[in-house]
Amino acid sequence: MRTTVGIIGAGPAGLLLARLLHNAGIDSVVLESRDRAYVERRQRAGILEQGTADVLRAAGAGQRMDREGLRHDGIELRFDRRRHRVDFPALTGGRSVMVYAQTEVCKDLIALQLAEGGPLLFEAEALAVEDAGTDAPRVRFRHEGREDVLECEYVVGCDGFWGVARKAIPAGLTQVFERTYPFGWLGILADVPPSHDELVYARHDRGFALLSMRSPSVSRLYLQVPDATDAEAWSEKEIWDELERRFETADDWRLERGPITQKSVTPMRSYVHEPMRHGRLFLAGDAAHIVPPTGAKGLNLAVGDVVTFARALAHRKETGSPELLDAYSETCLRRIWQAERFSYDMTTLLHRAPGATGFEDRLQLARLDRIASSRAAETDLAEGYTGFPFG
Repeated sequence: MRTTVGIIGAGPAGLLLARLLHNAGIDSVVLESRDRAYVERRQRAGILEQGTADVLRAAGAGQRMDREGLRHDGIELRFDRRRHRVDFPALTGGRSVMVYAQTEVCKDLIALQLAEGGPLLFEAEALAVEDAGTDAPRVRFRHEGREDVLECEYVVGCDGFWGVARKAIPAGLTQVFERTYPFGWLGILADVPPSHDELVYARHDRGFALLSMRSPSVSRLYLQVPDATDAEAWSEKEIWDELERRFETADDWRLERGPITQKSVTPMRSYVHEPMRHGRLFLAGDAAHIVPPTGAKGLNLAVGDVVTFARALAHRKETGSPELLDAYSETCLRRIWQAERFSYDMTTLLHRAPGATGFEDRLQLARLDRIASSRAAETDLAEGYTGFPFG
């Protein structure tokens, strides 16, 4: 099998890249180790930055998002029983975010790829990327019980942290930067309408809490918990009671409860792999970088990566110049490090570290009070949350 771009992974990054390449007249093949049903139901991110939503629309994949997604023009910060709303459009020249689950993005892109795009092979496990440093890289993969080879001009690894793409970059050429946080998120899905019409980020002496949603009838909520917590150790009553404590306000706001349909614990870490390119192999998304979920940046960073690659390859096709492809890693990393900084700032602003002192507690409250009282500080948060420019 032969193609111009071999894409490993049919998450939102790989699927969107295939769509962007198709629209640019560049052929590709997508290899996904899981079956279609798994890809369309795995729960991940739910916040799309302004730029991500715009890219999906331009790619022809935004119709259902605009019909069913929830546009949000702000978030609420809670601390010291106070409430402060950050108004995104007023602070950013009109930008907002969209609440639309990653599962739905994948469904939309899969339907388009199967109807109009190149081959999309499910249950096709990539085994290795070979000859990445040459002009003719190959992906060895297993599909329908037999091994095969995908010969490519370029390979893009959108296969996540545990995938094979990153392993094809020689260790002697790489640098890794990472931080592991001593807490995680206990997340739940609940069949109850959200108790607020925008996301609520709460800093509390007992730990962080987040009120989010998947739809007008399904709530998504999170609690900061110690690292390696077992989700099953928490009863439904204990979860709702703790959420109620952490979201407490001085007014009459109430948290609505409902049946919990799913619960899990997400670890918190920051990770960057440099470089993101070796020869004709390019890394995108979690294969190259991970952020704590506090800043809602993971999916959006992956979109920035594939937009950058698609633009660079289209430029090569139109002009013959490899300049933008050569600059891929540097271009992506500028945006990635800004998102890492923003996610770290949001995490340390809102989470109480184990053993935190009274001095550190007061600093957190002072930082939050600064955002609530300074338009400049509030604007910095709004600009970071709604997204850094692509490229």
